[in-house]
Amino acid sequence: MAFVTTAEVCDANQELIRSGQLRALQPIFQIYGRRQIFSGPVVTVKVFEDNGLIRQFLEEKGNGRVLVVDGGGSQRCAILGGNPVVQAQNNGWAGIIVNGCIRDVDEINGCDIGVRSLASHPIKASKKGLGEQRVPVNIAGTRICDGEWVYADTDGILVSQIELSI
Repeated sequence: MAFVTTAEVCDANQELIRSGQLRALQPIFQIYGRRQIFSGPVVTVKVFEDNGLIRQFLEEKGNGRVLVVDGGGSQRCAILGGNPVVQAQNNGWAGIIVNGCIRDVDEINGCDIGVRSLASHPIKASKKGLGEQRVPVNIAGTRICDGEWVYADTDGILVSQIELSI
């Protein structure tokens, strides 16, 4: 099947957009990683300047899932670096969306995984493991729940309550 862009998904699903079942994230994210197009079921994590829970999830088998990280929009440190992204790639994660910063950009850009974040930052986060997992998060003007679906390409990021047949 040929790839269907997020723009085409929006054009074909106006009713889902009107009902709020299909939402677009505000265009605030930078694109990293070799996989510019990715999709999958969502796993949510909410942290602040701590990446312990993120690393814990990425050590699991991804099975094509997308980790959505609400880092509170902090731009004081990076909550995701190259080593966990390599591990995510090797464990079969489709992508990672970070409402915060990343580091080790060159290493991440060499990985076959989709990564979106606000920016890059050289300072690393703490590793205390503080935060919440599998809770609703609010990022880029959109509420995202664990188990929803993400569709991302170079036009943007969509979140759907249901898996779309595209």
